[in-house]
Amino acid sequence: MNRPPATDTDLFAQLDALGIAHRTYAHAPVFTVEESQAACAHIPGGHTKNLFLKDRKGGLWLVVAREELKLDLNALAKQLGVTRFSFGPPALLIAMLGIPPGSVTPFSLINDPEARVRVVLDEAMLALDPLNFHPLRNDRTTAISPSDLLKFIHATGHEPITARLPERNG
Repeated sequence: MNRPPATDTDLFAQLDALGIAHRTYAHAPVFTVEESQAACAHIPGGHTKNLFLKDRKGGLWLVVAREELKLDLNALAKQLGVTRFSFGPPALLIAMLGIPPGSVTPFSLINDPEARVRVVLDEAMLALDPLNFHPLRNDRTTAISPSDLLKFIHATGHEPITARLPERNG
């Protein structure tokens, strides 16, 4: 990344410029879905998890899903026609999306103007309104509508794949 990564202030300015309504809630920093469930239970709307993944051929992916989805990564890789997924290492996450682990969010696409990271959205998640994501930091949660999420992603130059994501059994 040649420029400094965007901050939450930069993100909010971008959302405002796009005419996207947003509301942000402060809370203790959270690093896991379990911590988020405890800290953010009072926040209305759909809560999410965001996975930064790398396929065997080096392709980078951001998967955005309902927090309760037990995602089957092997089945997802097959569904997308790529070889096995692994979690992207922290240094690669920082280099590509400008955020540390624990702050993964579709809003980080603001830091990927070359669209090197492919985006996969959970189709069922898009039925929830509003949707909640970290605004580039894990001590805040920002709510936006599903249609505004799509508007934001397109404005960053990414073309998301919307799919029914496969669940693990058990």
